[in-house]
Amino acid sequence: MKIGFIGLGIMGSRMAANLIKAGHDLVVYNRTASKAEPLVAIGAKQVASPEEVARECRLIFTMLSTPESVEEAAVGAQGFLRALPGNSLWVDCSTVNPSFTLKMAAVAHKMGHRFIDAPVAGSLVPAEKGELLFLVGGDAADINQVQELFNIMGRAIVHVGPVGQGTSMKMVNNMLLAQAMVAFAEALHLGTALGISEEMLCQTLLNGPTAAPFLKLKQAKLLNRDFSPEFPLEWMHKDLHLAGLTAYEQGVPLPALHMAKEIYALAKQKGLGPEDFSAVYRLIEKE
Repeated sequence: MKIGFIGLGIMGSRMAANLIKAGHDLVVYNRTASKAEPLVAIGAKQVASPEEVARECRLIFTMLSTPESVEEAAVGAQGFLRALPGNSLWVDCSTVNPSFTLKMAAVAHKMGHRFIDAPVAGSLVPAEKGELLFLVGGDAADINQVQELFNIMGRAIVHVGPVGQGTSMKMVNNMLLAQAMVAFAEALHLGTALGISEEMLCQTLLNGPTAAPFLKLKQAKLLNRDFSPEFPLEWMHKDLHLAGLTAYEQGVPLPALHMAKEIYALAKQKGLGPEDFSAVYRLIEKE
């Protein structure tokens, strides 16, 4: 069975590569066509539009950056949903807001297709190694159909609940990531102002009970000032914006979330958007 894969950025390119290396036949599309070249070199077929992907596949994965890009790929002028054969399966791995996911699922169902939301926890290195955590919303039968593919791209799957619940869990996850990174950056900034070295702060805090475990993965970036992107700061800012939108829709006050969102907005304004989200430390140490 041919698998369609739309969205070949930092995450999608590596997820697609793992599927190809496992022997699967992929048809790929990316808005910036050159990003597909490494996949074509290992056996993927590149096409010129999402619609062309759908003409060859009954299973499509999307891994795109924003709700707008997902909607354009699905139902835009050259969208894939209208071209898919009936009862096809769309697996959206993008990080978007839950209300948008429910909207896209409803459109897919109305057009006779099935839908799973399956965003991932993990960044560049886990994607490369096939060690992502899939947070999945949808029917168990549909998830079973793609279980083998999830196993190739990831280390584990959490079936959170019905459609929309995977996206909801990812939103909560990223909200914590963003705020923990800001808190740790501020702790480093105060600690160094008090005369403690960054190395000593990292060694002590990251081996104690107060720091989030993922921060150990950011230690080298912080100490070496190497903020090459694993999870770009601009996308973390986007995720916080969507979390704020969701909180508004749910009538839930989240003051710390909104403060963190504005910190990432300032970092983005300072030109740090394309760098890893840990580059928020650059903003904090200079302010």
